[in-house]
Amino acid sequence: MLYAQVHLTLPAWVHEAVNTSVDYAGDDAKVGLAVELSGLNVDLGTGGPFGAVVFDGNDRIVAVGVNRVVPHNCSAAHAEMMAYMTAQQRLQRFRLNEDGNRFILATSSQPCCQCFGATVWAGIDELLIGARAEDVEELTPFDEGPLPEDWVGELERRGIAVRRDIHRDRAREVLRRYGESGAAY
Repeated sequence: MLYAQVHLTLPAWVHEAVNTSVDYAGDDAKVGLAVELSGLNVDLGTGGPFGAVVFDGNDRIVAVGVNRVVPHNCSAAHAEMMAYMTAQQRLQRFRLNEDGNRFILATSSQPCCQCFGATVWAGIDELLIGARAEDVEELTPFDEGPLPEDWVGELERRGIAVRRDIHRDRAREVLRRYGESGAAY
């Protein structure tokens, strides 16, 4: 039999952990939420140590994502990808900012090569990052894959502002906990 659909879900705890009525003003608040989600995902055993949140230009949550690769047996189920896909379904468009509104992705760790590619096409205007790829590779068994040498410049040339090292130490702590746990999810 040939499978004709893919079904990906976020863990049930997301509904209780995320307050969509709050304005997350400022980069610290946005990345802080992404890092919090990454930690909960590890602590609750529902996926890998990554969290991401899509915000609109009014600092409101559009969608969240956490890593669900192992629970779903799907290499595309990274936190950024889950957040993008959920936002795209919610707004019913594949390019989030096609209506001229601004969108921001806050992520607990620098996007890997897959999520970098999706960022180019998802229609976001700002990328806010916690830990760096070298932190991920130092503290966990993950391989972040190849990126262009000037990946930040590549995004900025496409109109995506990039800010790094926001709550980097907090994000590194989640990665460290995961790496030391020996977990494979």
